Amino acid sequence: MSYLEDLVARLDRELADADAALAAGYPGDRGVRQPVHTVYVPGDRYSDKTVAQWSAESVAALDEFGGSAAEVASVFGLGSDAVDAIYDRVRAKLTDEPIEDLRIDFEDGYGNRPDADEDAAVVAAAGALAATVRDGAAPPFHGIRIKSFEAPTRHRGLRTLDLFLGSLIREGGLGDGFVITLPKVTSVEQVTAMVTALSALEAAHGIEAGSLRFEIQVETPQAILGSDGTALIARMIAAGSGRVTGLHYGTYDYSASLGVAAAFQSMEHPVADHAKDVMQVAAAGTGVFVSDGSTNVLPVGDADSVRAAWRLHSRLVRRSLARGICQGWDLHPAQLPSRYLATYAFFRDGLEVASARLKAYVHGGSSSYLDEPATAAALAAFVLRGVECGAVAADEVERLAGIDQAKLAELARRRIG
Repeated sequence: MSYLEDLVARLDRELADADAALAAGYPGDRGVRQPVHTVYVPGDRYSDKTVAQWSAESVAALDEFGGSAAEVASVFGLGSDAVDAIYDRVRAKLTDEPIEDLRIDFEDGYGNRPDADEDAAVVAAAGALAATVRDGAAPPFHGIRIKSFEAPTRHRGLRTLDLFLGSLIREGGLGDGFVITLPKVTSVEQVTAMVTALSALEAAHGIEAGSLRFEIQVETPQAILGSDGTALIARMIAAGSGRVTGLHYGTYDYSASLGVAAAFQSMEHPVADHAKDVMQVAAAGTGVFVSDGSTNVLPVGDADSVRAAWRLHSRLVRRSLARGICQGWDLHPAQLPSRYLATYAFFRDGLEVASARLKAYVHGGSSSYLDEPATAAALAAFVLRGVECGAVAADEVERLAGIDQAKLAELARRRIG
């Protein structure tokens, strides 16, 4: 063995533990689509008609307050060419897949009620969700938000989750798209406790071990900075034992807990940006998705009020996208037009340039950019997100970049299978 070969073997031995830790802690993309939003519906208001109702109400809002491409261009301050390219796509999205990710809410959106009332609402909601799963009408991603694992609500949260799972399984509605949201997490130990709970529930209900996944809602300062000065959210992801799928920022709980006055609580407040910066760094390379929060300025009332709320929502959605956060919360059907208009415009605005750069990277040719593999991965991920949400057609990408969706996924470093 040469000197260099001996040195490499020695370093391989010295770094074996670090290599294994890196591979385990930072496995990369999970190989699944990230929804552009999560819609929250109070548990007692959810039914098997909810998605259809949101579709109808979102289309009605678009027709009333933005009934043509020209009107939408005026409301959102977009160019006519940009709106022409997305208007029909958005209408089709609102009709065919208005909600990408649905969360049936038994926490803040539901409140504290007698156990018998919540039990009945949980069973009814699970049955309704199962019916939509069976007939193919459920959003591709769906699930439940339970109450937190803080001492006062821990028992109720577990009881709700147990009842919901049992009912969903009996009705044949538990599938790959199911996810649980754990709110107001204040300690790494709560994440560990959630892993313990899910393992016990899997055993009790005959669910495949390790298949139940959950999101952590970052709504408390303790999730961002522990009493020892460390960023606990990174430790929470690790404590999730591979079950954590997302980190969701809670705009109003978090802002209020830091003393921000109600009038200034927003997704774009500096305290919000700091929290989300920490979340993004903690989640990078782990396969855990990051979601922004919501705006509570709803598009309701007269035309001026609706359009003003749309402009605000659209700007916030685009701001999140530009910052690399590709998901947010929606709380009202009339927020769906502004969600998709902003999202589709964002992905289409960058489509031609991104495709040209990808084409040059893959096939060679002249380009004013010298893109490295990491940048090519980012370009491919950008275009792939546009395809997956419906803003871009796969055949457009093939025409512009000369690559198909499988190659996009490969370039984006998305693990397949």
